[in-house]
Parts: sequence; C-alpha cells; structure tokens
Amino acid sequence: MELKQLSRRVVIAGTLLIWLIKYIIRPVYPLDDSAKFFLNIAPNLLGSFLVPFGAYWFFSGRNFLVARVFRIETPYELRGVCLMGFGMLVVNEYLQLITFFGRTFDYNDIIFSSFGLLVSCFAFGKLQQRYEVQAG
Repeated sequence: MELKQLSRRVVIAGTLLIWLIKYIIRPVYPLDDSAKFFLNIAPNLLGSFLVPFGAYWFFSGRNFLVARVFRIETPYELRGVCLMGFGMLVVNEYLQLITFFGRTFDYNDIIFSSFGLLVSCFAFGKLQQRYEVQAG
C-alpha cells in the first residue's frame, strides 16, 4: 500500500470517528465528567491529527497553487504544513469568541489540537520515511 492510499484511509476513518463522537455518542449517551471531557476534546485532537494525512492525500501529485503550498515531500515541507495547520487551528478557535457563530471558545481545544498535530507530525514523518525506504 502506498502512502497516499494509507493517508486516504486514515482521513476517512478519522472523519467517521469524529462524526460518531459528535453526532451519536455525545448527544445520545449520558457520560460522567471525565468521559465527557475526553469526548469534548476528542474531535479537535483527532481532527488536528488528520492534517498532514489530509494534505498529503489531497495535494500530492498535483501542481496548482494550493497544492504547491501544502505539498509534503520532505521533512521541511511537513513541518511547514504542520505549522500552517497550527496557525489555522488557533485562528479557528479564536474566531469562536465571536458570538455570531454560536460556538464556544476553549483553551483545552487549542492545547489538545496542538498535541494531536504534534503527534501527527512525528507519526506522518516516520511513515513517510518508511515508505521512502520501501520505494527506494
């Protein structure tokens, strides 16, 4: 299996898990405080984990402007995509301070999104090295 196909599977499975948590588990099942806290931060943690995988799946092998910005072929480009993802997640969270959107701001979302993105950056880097060695 090549890295693009693995990235596609990770993004699809992660998205389905996020939807399961947001639309079925949290609204339907009553939970204690610790489980509720984990399920409240889980979509941010998982969503940020998917950033490099989604960027690789959507933009590898393409050459238009956005694909050149989000291309991940080297560790340097991976770090750039992860830093842009971090910037976007912080901006997204601070936009939730605007009451018009009807969302709630939470520092825990930023902390755990950052953690998910950091873990994802290392995991994707290791996978990229493994697939590079197998291909070469």
